[in-house]
This record gives sequence, C-alpha cells and structure tokens, in this order.
Amino acid sequence: MSDAARILHDPPWPSVPRQREAATFGMWVFLASEALFFGALIAGYAVYRVLYPHDFAIASQQTNILYGSINTGLLITSSFTMTVAVQASEARMRRLLIFALVLTAAIGIAFIAVKMLEYKDDLDKHLLPGAHFALPSAATRLFFGLYWVMTGVHAIHLAVGCLLTLALAWAIASRHEVSDSSKVSPIALYWHFVDTIWIILYALIYLPGRP
Repeated sequence: MSDAARILHDPPWPSVPRQREAATFGMWVFLASEALFFGALIAGYAVYRVLYPHDFAIASQQTNILYGSINTGLLITSSFTMTVAVQASEARMRRLLIFALVLTAAIGIAFIAVKMLEYKDDLDKHLLPGAHFALPSAATRLFFGLYWVMTGVHAIHLAVGCLLTLALAWAIASRHEVSDSSKVSPIALYWHFVDTIWIILYALIYLPGRP
C-alpha cells in the first residue's frame, strides 16, 4: 500500500494536501470555540481585577511564582519540541518525529506534576475558597475561585494534549500512521493553543502585585 493510500484512510478526501487542510481547518474551528470559553473566563477575571485591584494584588502574591515560572518554561520548551515534530513530519523523518512527540508529551506530564505540587502547596496554605480560607477579603476568595477554575481547566486541556500526542507517537511507531500523517499539524495547533493560554494565565494570575 502506498503512503498516499495509507494517509487517505478517511474518505472522501481526493488528495493528501486536501485532507491535511481539512483536518487543520477543523482544529481551527474547535480552537475558536475553546478561545471563546477561555476568553469568557479571562474577561470575567479582568473585570473583577479592575473592580478590586488591591485585593487581587494581595491574592496574587499568595500564589507560588516559582512553580508558575517553572511551568511557563516547560511549556515554552514544549512548543519548541512540538515545532520540531511538525518539521520532522514534513521532512518524513520518522525517528525524529516520534522522539519529538514523546518528548513534548513528557514535558507536558512534567507540567502537570509541578501543577499538582503547587495545588498541594495551595491546599496546605488554605487557599481553596471555603470555610477555612486563609484570606479575609471576599474579593481574594473570588480571585482564588477563578484561579482554581482557570488553571484546573487548563490542566485538563493539557492532559488531553499529552494523550493525543502519545497516541499519535505510538501509531507512527507501530506504523499504523505514516510519518507525514495529517494528524500532526492539528495536534500541534492544539498544543500551541494550550501553551498560549497558559502564558496569558501566568501574566494574569502570578505577576500582579509583585515588585
């Protein structure tokens, strides 16, 4: 079976470039809906930050900027390795593609592990809104409510990205997918979107109120 026939396993695409374009376009449509979802959360955060700048600055200082900065570095690195994967796919460099995909997923898993350590630290400091919340102001409680929701949803999206990336690496390694699979670019788009969302969250959540 030719490479084109192996790639074109989803009719009715008449050619490999057309299938790749369709897959990429579909991912852009999906990411547009995700952008609306995160945009609503970020807009809500921005409104309350304008209304309660002092309380949000105090709450932001309670976040662990070391963990946040480590995770930012991890995801920036993972964007580079995912770009290498895309280039390797286009060049049909199968081994490099598999390595770059696995490394990208490993960095994503490291991000989640660091995030779990940060969440444990937050719980130890009673920064989960509830009966024993550490800060007295209602606005700081609102900040951490948004913090848990936004970072939690982001972590779920990243976990999905790790699973997709590992599944694609396994499929290529086992030769169920060819090295220039049309699935590489859409998954890379998804990964870069999740990375971009984190950079925005890092600037909004961890940096305000710090010297």
